[in-house]
Amino acid sequence: MSGFLTADRRQAVRQMVNPLDKCTIFSIYPKRIVEVKHTIEPGRFIIEAGSVKAPTRLVVGPSSWWRDVDETQPLLEIPQSSIIIANSVVRDYCNGLQDCDMSTRMPGLWYEQGDLKEPKAELKGLAQTRQNRWYEELIKTADILWSRTNQNPLAISDDAKLAAQELGLKEKPWLKDYNTLQLVNCPMCGHLRSPEYPMCPNCRYIVDEAMANKLGIRFAIPPSPQQPLENKK
Repeated sequence: MSGFLTADRRQAVRQMVNPLDKCTIFSIYPKRIVEVKHTIEPGRFIIEAGSVKAPTRLVVGPSSWWRDVDETQPLLEIPQSSIIIANSVVRDYCNGLQDCDMSTRMPGLWYEQGDLKEPKAELKGLAQTRQNRWYEELIKTADILWSRTNQNPLAISDDAKLAAQELGLKEKPWLKDYNTLQLVNCPMCGHLRSPEYPMCPNCRYIVDEAMANKLGIRFAIPPSPQQPLENKK
């Protein structure tokens, strides 16, 4: 047990750290992760982007939070084991991600006890299966959103684009670079619309009949004839 002074000149009592208390977080997820936990020390964890062929690793030890017993007493360190910290890093990042259920569908992140150089083959295989299932679900959601929003590129998440690239689905229309896409006004209602879609999402006016016929867009009841804005007086 040792002690030191905090920034406000209060004494803190520190517990002995077990040098054998280590966990290794492995990643086959092709995205760099920075997880910061402000209430513990050490509390900053960086996991580099990995792949199935070359998983990345981060070795974590125990971290601590400090208990304020009384203003006249030293701060008391409450250590948390490495396995608790590793579990927290993985789950806190994955929890809340779109279409991630934390069991059968999730990014390829997992941890193993000890300071390991290579992951266990069966755990890496399980992580790859879970990650591919997550990718497939992201792509299904992206297809639905693409259709419901009349091909609005802002509806597609970066994770969905990454999933399509990782699974080799390069033909997905929402993988295009839409940074330079300029919206135009609908001639009927004036609402902004995509020039690559034949129908206005606001008033349902078909601007390009040839493209609409090619896409199979039909009305259950034909709309009454309307006159575009520029022809109205």
